[in-house]
Amino acid sequence: MVYDIIIIGAGTAGLSAAIYAVRAGKTVLVLEAKYYGGQIINTPEVENYPGIKKVSGFEFATNLYEQAMELGAEIKYEKVIKISDEAVESNVENEADNGKDRVKLVFTEENEYKSKSIIIATGAKNRKLGLENEEKLTGAGVSYCATCDGAFFKGKTVAVAGGGNAALEDAGFLANYCEKVYVIHRREEFRGEEKLVEKLKAKENVEFVLNSEVVGLKGSDRLEAVEIYNKVTNETKELVIAGLFIAIGQVPDNEAFSDVIDIDEVGYITASENCKTKAEGIFTAGDCRTKKVRQLTTAAADGAVAGLAACEYIG
Repeated sequence: MVYDIIIIGAGTAGLSAAIYAVRAGKTVLVLEAKYYGGQIINTPEVENYPGIKKVSGFEFATNLYEQAMELGAEIKYEKVIKISDEAVESNVENEADNGKDRVKLVFTEENEYKSKSIIIATGAKNRKLGLENEEKLTGAGVSYCATCDGAFFKGKTVAVAGGGNAALEDAGFLANYCEKVYVIHRREEFRGEEKLVEKLKAKENVEFVLNSEVVGLKGSDRLEAVEIYNKVTNETKELVIAGLFIAIGQVPDNEAFSDVIDIDEVGYITASENCKTKAEGIFTAGDCRTKKVRQLTTAAADGAVAGLAACEYIG
């Protein structure tokens, strides 16, 4: 079978694109390496999506997923390792196939798929501190998901590294379980919303450690403490904690597509607000592309734009 559109990634952007495409009567396959929803699925509360006062990230993602599937999108959990934009002869398997068409090939670790167009919506993955023992201690005191692992640290002392909304939200979530929560940020001011900062200031068990960064992780089998360097005083101190939650941003994972499309020096797919890449019939949407604002609303908007652009390209 030749699909009209293959969407790589089942986050907000990918599922939004699927909704618009299937409503336009196109056959859609969504390929996802891990689980639907993307990063938002780990957010305890979403309060900045227009029209929805408050919803958990899991509920938001699940509603989006169910909507796309009920409309007729198909989803398979397979990791895409390569795409190819070549003229390929396809066998006529149904009325939608027209013999020899210019189709694109999408290769996963298990299968090969054909499509008339592609939307890359791979999002981004958690950025790491890059410290010695970080890999070893991941899952043994070091985590990148407070909502996933926070309950394991009930009544204990933990720290959150980061200064954006994700870090502030993680700290607020952990404060409900943990005896003490340190928020370690390399600057004096936070990048996250002031409303979130004020909420944390009102919590007695939250302490800000500003102008500082984590420079060392201590512990053999489990995390026992972190070394903190203060850039103002040039002093290094040790914080004894049971858990460190790292929320210092995300990085794209688009290397597998770099031979077909352009990516910038950081790894984001080069595309403007029209979501078109340099390759005909290949589009991109969401946090994986070059853009200034990466929010839930912009991911959904990208999905709509890319979905409709792919439909227009197919005709």
